[in-house]
Amino acid sequence: MADIKETNNANNPSYYSTLALGIIVTMAGVLIRFIGTIRFIDIISNIILVIGVVICLSAVNKILK
Repeated sequence: MADIKETNNANNPSYYSTLALGIIVTMAGVLIRFIGTIRFIDIISNIILVIGVVICLSAVNKILK
């Protein structure tokens, strides 16, 4: 019975919408890298990229639990 509950929890749509949001944020960070070579833009793109990766990893962690 516990396996069914865990499977239903893994199929929760909120996890996958969070994962999609994380992917979009990560892709935005990657695309901002190609705007130019200004140091300020590189720092911003790295921060956005890390935020997107953290969102994705937290969503995957919740799915696996």
